[in-house]
Amino acid sequence: MKKIRFILIAFILFQMGYAQQEPTSLSLQEAIDYALKNNRSSLNASQDIEAAKRQKWETTASGLPQLSGSVNYQNNLKQQVSVIPAEFFGGQPGEFTEVIFSTKQSMTAFATLNQKIFDGSYIVGLQSAKVYLKISENAKVKTDLEVRQAVIEAYGNVLLAEESIAILERNISVLEKNLYETNKIFENGLEEEESVEQLKITLSSVKSNLNNTNRLKTLAYQMLNITLGLDVYKPIELTDNLEALTTQNMALDILDSDVNPENTIDYLIAQNDAESKALLLKLEKSKALPTLNAFINGGYSGYSDEFTFNKKSQDWFGSSLFGVSLDIPIFSSGMRTASTQRAQINLEKAETELTETEQRIKLEIASAKSDYQFAIEDYQNKKENLALAERIETKNQTKFFEGIGSSFELRQAQTQLYAAQQELLQAMLDVVNSKADLETVLNTPIQN
Repeated sequence: MKKIRFILIAFILFQMGYAQQEPTSLSLQEAIDYALKNNRSSLNASQDIEAAKRQKWETTASGLPQLSGSVNYQNNLKQQVSVIPAEFFGGQPGEFTEVIFSTKQSMTAFATLNQKIFDGSYIVGLQSAKVYLKISENAKVKTDLEVRQAVIEAYGNVLLAEESIAILERNISVLEKNLYETNKIFENGLEEEESVEQLKITLSSVKSNLNNTNRLKTLAYQMLNITLGLDVYKPIELTDNLEALTTQNMALDILDSDVNPENTIDYLIAQNDAESKALLLKLEKSKALPTLNAFINGGYSGYSDEFTFNKKSQDWFGSSLFGVSLDIPIFSSGMRTASTQRAQINLEKAETELTETEQRIKLEIASAKSDYQFAIEDYQNKKENLALAERIETKNQTKFFEGIGSSFELRQAQTQLYAAQQELLQAMLDVVNSKADLETVLNTPIQN
């Protein structure tokens, strides 16, 4: 009972310790760092590297000495009978005598040592294992870059939803105040009913947007949790805000960076593919080479009509054998030639794709730089537009309550203001996301 209680307490403490490791509040950089260690795709990519290391050793070990053993026991329930001429034993010519040449039971134990001496496919296999490890390592880098980008986008979407909700709630508060004052003026006969109705329409629309944004915020948090590798329903708090992130990500010096496409991860992955195709060609060529293997074995055999193999009196007879085998491919009816030609074609295709990848990366870098520069310019433009929209809405609100402006003009100004607010938030998010896109294309190193 005490043991069960101890195990229970240990399990609870372990769960509490594990739970404490999960974050409750995160800055963007902390979110990126956490995701690189806990995102499920990143974890699988790390496992792929470990599997590639085991694969490399597995291939290497296949060319090292291989020792195997075997033990065989046989019990002849009905022994084989042979007949020989009886005259060998003094019998009459033409007669035959039945004899049994083997004992009823036998046991053998053998050990065999095999060693490759020359095998072209083994040499190619060693080279392929190294390339496979490089492919797995590059895939991990690619995955980490994509995870980093996904975290930035998911984090930004949450902030966008939070900022939108705050703005919409402020707009609703102002609209409700305007509606109350307008309704009082209407009750006193100094305003038309249409003015009240216009404000009600605007208020209803903004409230609907608020409800929808609240739902989107929930989904945005859940998507962020999945990207981080957390439980989808775990509550977390974000410590950064959208405006601060926008300011931090306005770094025009990155536009002057001159990156060699051959150093980017996409190019390295395409290069890995070309290397693997070259090795497949070498493998097909190696099949025309002879293979040389050596082996040596030794063992003991025992024979008896009764099961006496566990007794010291049992006689055991030793034997051993050494051999070398040479396999020489001579004629395959053109099969090897066709396989080699097919591998050569695949290699040429991979080299063409490598060149295409290099050109595509150059275009992606130029496009990402253009998008980032536009995002910064658009953000500055939307910021100015919002300031103008706020002044226009304030003027129209003053004119409306002074009786020299219409409710339609006020509603138009308010709608313009609300659109400018959302456009600015989206422009801020675009700055952050386009910077992340550019860094991904440029293969910005990941800090683990």
